[in-house]
Amino acid sequence: MKKDCMDIVKSKCEKCTECTLSKTRTNPVFADGNPETAKIVLIGEAPGETEDETGKPFVGRAGQLLSQFMSHAGISREEDLYITNTVKCRPPENRVPSDEEIAACAKFLEAQITVINPRAILLCGATALKSFYQGDKKTTISKIRGQWFDVNVEGKTYPAMAIFHPSYLLRNHSREVGSPRRLMEQDLNEVKSSKLADINHDIHTINLSGHKLMPV
Repeated sequence: MKKDCMDIVKSKCEKCTECTLSKTRTNPVFADGNPETAKIVLIGEAPGETEDETGKPFVGRAGQLLSQFMSHAGISREEDLYITNTVKCRPPENRVPSDEEIAACAKFLEAQITVINPRAILLCGATALKSFYQGDKKTTISKIRGQWFDVNVEGKTYPAMAIFHPSYLLRNHSREVGSPRRLMEQDLNEVKSSKLADINHDIHTINLSGHKLMPV
């Protein structure tokens, strides 16, 4: 059972003290999602304050916005996604995690991907992209988003796509053609149609065209 394997990885992660983040965390933030049903692994950057308090990734304002976009695309956060981060502990003041901190967590992230064996990986934000993309490390989300490319994890190749981090979308409210929010919808629709076309969920979709997407 995938859950049993993941519980072993989680137990080791919760005891990890290999980097200094273990000294300042409230809770390690391992993942959210059902490993038995998840078909896509979504990887963010690092836990924020709310995540550090709850031990669950993407539960703050950015996480709520991500859930709305996923629901609108017909992607179930509870059944289709396995959500985690490049590092499992919150960096002080929400700074970008260092290369050393990312390296210390890599074994847990790689194990998570291997256990899930997803149909696709979504790299949410610049830090996740940098951790996996084998091309020019200066490539930005804006330049590569919406494109499928291969990533290798433990000797296996997976299709991956970079998407905007929801915290970026919180600062960009426009829904004009070509805006980050419209592009995010477009990218998630592509994920749904190409990787989850055989899956149907009775999801209550949210109208993102109005002005009440999020009270931000």
